[in-house]
Parts: sequence; C-alpha cells; structure tokens
Amino acid sequence: MNKQTILTSEGLKKLENELEELKTKTRKDVASKIKTAISFGDLSENSEYDEAKNEQAIVEARIAQIEAMLKDVKIVDSNELSNDIIEIGNKVKLKDVEYGDVLEYRIVGSMEANPIDGKISDESPVGKSLLGHKVGEIVETETPSGIIKYKVLSISR
Repeated sequence: MNKQTILTSEGLKKLENELEELKTKTRKDVASKIKTAISFGDLSENSEYDEAKNEQAIVEARIAQIEAMLKDVKIVDSNELSNDIIEIGNKVKLKDVEYGDVLEYRIVGSMEANPIDGKISDESPVGKSLLGHKVGEIVETETPSGIIKYKVLSISR
C-alpha cells in the first residue's frame, strides 16, 4: 500500500504539469531517439539504442511514480490553516536559541521539500519537531549534530 502524499495546491500543480510534460513531450522525444537508433542497424552494438531504451525506462518509471502519488493525495488548503499551531503548509519564523539566527521555513510534505527554497518536510527532524507547537514556545530538535533549540517567533499561512 502506498503512503499518502501530502501536497500544497502549488505542489499538486507542479506534479500535474510534470506528468503532462512526461506523457506528451518527453515520451515522444524518447520514442524518436529509439526510432533513430534502430535506423543505425545492429542493435547488439548500438549504444544510442541502449541509452534511449534506458531513458524510456526512467521516463516510464517516473510517470508510474507520479500517477501512484496522485491516486492517494491529500491537498493542504492554506485557507484552513491555523496561525495558532504549526501544521503542514504553515510558514514559520524561528530563532535559534543558542546562536540567535532567525530562520523561516514552510512545512510541506516530503515530495515538495526543498531546503534551499526554505521548504522542509514534515518528516525531517526539524519539521517533525515543530508540528503542533505555538508562538513563543521553545522546540527542541534532535539532529545528527546534536540538539538544537528554536523559539517559535511567528506562524503564518
């Protein structure tokens, strides 16, 4: 059984667009590469054919993965989010208690996580530890480098 995929509406749109691109454009491009490679003759020593077939397998696997995720998806509606407690979809402003650094994160499902963009997964150590907390609370997070304490400064949609 597949795990439920949690997405924001933005994440859902991005996944649907990727699926559409793979099914329409990418599949045709790969089929064209295979056709061209076949025209070169002997398939036993045809690296272009092998590469194109590998690419086709990767594309088909990604299509199947996205379709499986979309079968059991839960959309986080930002209009239903509270600013009282931290939930998936919320944006949080935190202060590192030890160093004083102020950080901002959006808590998202694991499929949308991108720490460089400030999006952390609800399954990551920090994301998981923040869920359910309120403004003003100190949250202790166990990370590979030790325990980090954050003070929750604000919660927004």
